[in-house]
Amino acid sequence: MHIAFDISQTGTGKTGCGYFAHAMIKAMLELAPEQRFSLLPSFGDFYFNPLMAFLSPYSGPKVQYGPRHLWRDSAHAFWEKSNIEDSLGSPDIVHSNNFWCPLQLVSSRLIYTFYDMSFVVEPAWTKETNRVGCFDGVFRSAMAADWVVAISKASQTHYLNTFPNFPAKNIRVIYPCSRFSDPLEAGKRPKSVRAVQAGNYWLNVGTIEPRKNQRRLAQAYARYLALGGAPMPLVLAGGNGWLMQDFQQHLNNLGIAASVIMTGYVSDEELIWLYRNCYANLYPSLFEGFGLPVLEGMQFGAPTITSDSTSLTEVAGKAAILIDPEDVETWAQTMLRLSLNRAERDHWSTMAPVQAAKFSWNNSAASLLDLYDEAVHSPKRCHPHGTNLQ
Repeated sequence: MHIAFDISQTGTGKTGCGYFAHAMIKAMLELAPEQRFSLLPSFGDFYFNPLMAFLSPYSGPKVQYGPRHLWRDSAHAFWEKSNIEDSLGSPDIVHSNNFWCPLQLVSSRLIYTFYDMSFVVEPAWTKETNRVGCFDGVFRSAMAADWVVAISKASQTHYLNTFPNFPAKNIRVIYPCSRFSDPLEAGKRPKSVRAVQAGNYWLNVGTIEPRKNQRRLAQAYARYLALGGAPMPLVLAGGNGWLMQDFQQHLNNLGIAASVIMTGYVSDEELIWLYRNCYANLYPSLFEGFGLPVLEGMQFGAPTITSDSTSLTEVAGKAAILIDPEDVETWAQTMLRLSLNRAERDHWSTMAPVQAAKFSWNNSAASLLDLYDEAVHSPKRCHPHGTNLQ
């Protein structure tokens, strides 16, 4: 097979979508070096990183790189061409990983990775430009994709509920996994927490944004302290996202600013240390397509409290405490109980790696390669521009 695979979001500063593409292509290159891969540093024009034009991060006996664009306008002109398949070398598979979706593929089978539609559930969770761009890509996938890869059963269900005419047999759940390969790695203490005692802090990992629910987490932490909880600091490890410009003032109003450490973006080594040494990993997200911080924390033995909604129950299984993400009082009471009960905390720490081990990039990559093979040997679902064949 000739597989054209979107790596546009795998550069520095990558988040969930980028980690999915990065880990998946690495695993596929190890499992199937005989396949021909065209890796695409540019894919569409919704997400555009000009630095990808200078990067060649993956190698293999049959690896080549697709077009490299320094300007969004040139990317737009290339990806809107009617003869795009000829320009890509007539691949058997074109796999989209960054929300953008082409409509003009004549013979290549289009595989589309679907993460989530949180921007539909609550428009206020994101900016209008991002919301419109993401929905445009997902909508186009319902017209043009031959197969959709959903990253959880929850995402699969949401997609089919939104696009009920998309054939259910053409959407496959393939889970992401941890970006970390060695669960015994010690990591490196971030400078931002050099004064914090190992094992004596609450941790939250993720971009500071409304969907990740750090506002309510801060309220729960303030309530926990008011109930007499041990004065362990709350460490928020993640870069600043959108629509949270007043978050620092929110901490000030709650009277907890001095007890909250905001690390900003941390390296992988630093993140491992934070997971391994936290008292517990707190992840009260309101909506997730998957929830990598839960899985990655569990990999390093972090006792976990997370939301009982969307995909997080699939990731956590029975190895974490699950709570309604909007129930501030229950979050506070649970933190207090866990802080007073070391045996319970250690129980969840023991359970966590067992659950995390159920997720494997090799298994996921093997499933994706099987899907490619099935797609190539199946009729194409759509003519260009979304005319259904099936």
